[in-house]
Amino acid sequence: MIAPVVPVLPETIALAVEILSEGGLVAIPTETVYGLAADASNADAVARLYAAKGRPQFNPLIAHIASLGMAEAEAEFSPMARRCAEAFWPGPLTLVLPVRAETRISDLARAGLDSVGLRWPDNKAAQALITVLGRPVVAPSANKSGHVSPTRADHVAADLGSKIDLILDGGPCRVGMESTILGFDGDEPVLLRPGGIAREEIEAKLGVKVRAYTDQGSINAPGQLKSHYAPKARLRLNASAPEEGEGYLGFGPSSTAGINLSPTGDLAEAATKLFAMLRALDERFDRIAVAPIPQEGLGEAINDRLARAAWREDK
Repeated sequence: MIAPVVPVLPETIALAVEILSEGGLVAIPTETVYGLAADASNADAVARLYAAKGRPQFNPLIAHIASLGMAEAEAEFSPMARRCAEAFWPGPLTLVLPVRAETRISDLARAGLDSVGLRWPDNKAAQALITVLGRPVVAPSANKSGHVSPTRADHVAADLGSKIDLILDGGPCRVGMESTILGFDGDEPVLLRPGGIAREEIEAKLGVKVRAYTDQGSINAPGQLKSHYAPKARLRLNASAPEEGEGYLGFGPSSTAGINLSPTGDLAEAATKLFAMLRALDERFDRIAVAPIPQEGLGEAINDRLARAAWREDK
């Protein structure tokens, strides 16, 4: 049975909450990408989510909340973490924080870690669902693990339609790129994953430097697997033009072949279009060449996703 795709309405949000309360799985819109939601306190539901995505259980999940108070009930906030939350929530920022002993977020959702990733999404439907449910939901991207992330409801249906219970259709995602993830070394912010808020924006807002995370030997936040966000096609990065038989993902006014993430060189536009355009090319080509993307602003997150999408064990 294929999950029904329904528009976001008060009655469909109520239906989604009922499904979540009974241990079901619901795809929900957020400003970043579509998330696959499960009740974070229900270990059986979380296990079903891991199975539906084919996601390894050592890869922790982000818990989504609908207020700072709800977040404070689950994790310990340092002064710097609180500054980050107050500056960027609701929005595409996840904070990895020490978990409280009384947390409702299951050990399975945290992959056994003594920390938890928390995010307050900037999307009215997601906020309403979490508020009515009254507790956090885990909501990784609503796609098969490692595949290209979904930015429209039809992307979710194509990947997971037969494995989940409901898809809430809130239209295309506004940001189109997963959240930035910050951890903390004492009171120093550490970038665990670049995402929808550029490192430079965080530094400018807080007046502090954000240190890059360099220890790739362990997984302490989502999105750190070497191969992730990947189409079936092989990717060739920093390509000035396509070779014969390649699809081409261009960027900027000098890219005239294939399709273009942003003809004007706008990195925010490119981030919004990245996953949808990768999916479109993946349907037509076995190999995809990608134009160079500047390593600045949201380009850091775009290049991170492209590098993980291009990585192969057999290289």
